[in-house]
Amino acid sequence: MIPDWLVELVTGTEDLDALLPQRRVVELPMITRFRGITSRQALVFRGPGGWSEFSPFVEYAAPEAARWLAGALEFGHRPAPPPLRDAVPLNGTIPDCPPQAVPGLITRYPGAGTFKIKIAARGITSLDTDLARIRAVRAHAPAARLRFDANAGYPLADAQQLCAAIAELPEVGDWLEYIEQPVAAVEDLARLREWIAARGLPIRIAADESIRKADDPYRVAALGAADVIIVKAQPLGGAQHAAEVVNGCGLPAVVSSALETGIGLRAGALLAASLPVDSAAEAIFAGPPACGLGTGALFAGDIIAGTTHSDGDGGLGCGLLPAGRTAPDQELLDWYTADAAAHAWWDARVRDCLQVLRAGC
Repeated sequence: MIPDWLVELVTGTEDLDALLPQRRVVELPMITRFRGITSRQALVFRGPGGWSEFSPFVEYAAPEAARWLAGALEFGHRPAPPPLRDAVPLNGTIPDCPPQAVPGLITRYPGAGTFKIKIAARGITSLDTDLARIRAVRAHAPAARLRFDANAGYPLADAQQLCAAIAELPEVGDWLEYIEQPVAAVEDLARLREWIAARGLPIRIAADESIRKADDPYRVAALGAADVIIVKAQPLGGAQHAAEVVNGCGLPAVVSSALETGIGLRAGALLAASLPVDSAAEAIFAGPPACGLGTGALFAGDIIAGTTHSDGDGGLGCGLLPAGRTAPDQELLDWYTADAAAHAWWDARVRDCLQVLRAGC
């Protein structure tokens, strides 16, 4: 159900300048290919609550992208959730890359004690390459805890083969936190967990797409399909709904990003800092879980100073992200502003998403 404040906002005007004041489309270059792209576009704007961001991936159609717009409007027009902590720890992200690229990527995340490694880019045929990448991370960050993200890249039988191979890695139970979304269907996640338990493998399962792309994210908990859930503020329609999903599922939650600018990352940090850490999370993470909000290190530049490099003052370089709003640096905003065609394309996309939201009112 669309909240009353959003109904009032999206039905009260057709003027994009009123909904998205001072909006600007930016394009940020990346240091490596990630999700098949080498640059990332986002629409940022300054609402009454502060700067916010609308940045669904270009392939997402209006029905899905509309949830992202609801999340962007919430952060731009509403108060952020009150944080319980001043900053949140970050995980580093290792994309699909050859093992020899791992050391340079690790240096992008000074202070990080956790790394998420992308796997399954080519399904089970990637297994040997994926294992080599994992071993490279272990060699260059031996004290780090690891997570693997398959982005629903396997059928069930192949996911079982993966888990059997992962379980053979030395002392894996001491450093592996979870494997994220190895299969697409919630029912297969549940079957995989049952298979893992029957064999006593030291592997946990996390659900991502089964939470943020699902009509009913609570089925993950109802079917016992995951040990951990991944939540993202913008794709879930905002921090309020994301927190409701966490509470409703009753599972430890890790807040992650969707390759956002520094503005979107701060929305995630405020969500993460507002979530209490219960005993179940403590048992897995030994404190607040590292958040997947360090993806700014994958950009060659950003509109927020300190997002892509160590700033020595509580930014990415310390393995932490402050839980507070931020604003773009005007020179950087001007430098990374996209062309007029990009602005027209994003304005049209916003209008399509507004139609979806209004239809749900």
